[in-house]
Amino acid sequence: MGRRKNNRMTGARYEQIAGTYLESQGYRILQYNFRCRQGEIDIIAKDGEVLVFCEVKFRSDLSGGLPEEAVDFRKQRVISRCALYYLTVHGLSGVQCRFDVIGILGGGEDTEVPFSSIRLYRNAFDYRE
Repeated sequence: MGRRKNNRMTGARYEQIAGTYLESQGYRILQYNFRCRQGEIDIIAKDGEVLVFCEVKFRSDLSGGLPEEAVDFRKQRVISRCALYYLTVHGLSGVQCRFDVIGILGGGEDTEVPFSSIRLYRNAFDYRE
């Protein structure tokens, strides 16, 4: 349980960093950590008139690959299902939306610098059935 809680706290830290970065790119954050039975979406935001469902991935180093590589087909399907649920619950039919991914690399819990690079992938993947 301790490791899971620590991972959640680390995740929340980097989601806030990602949210700040998105705001610097002109996005407006609507919600962090939208949860439903299907799973979770890290950040829901608006980029102009486009509703954006954003997944945030952090890696302290490259030993496990690039952070954004962790958003595989299975994860894309979970995010897609959550997005459909969000749209349905909020009555948002016909709204233009997309899926973005933010990869954050370096830094970590015990460092003063929380990351060495941050990359935004707009329209990173299409809706997955």
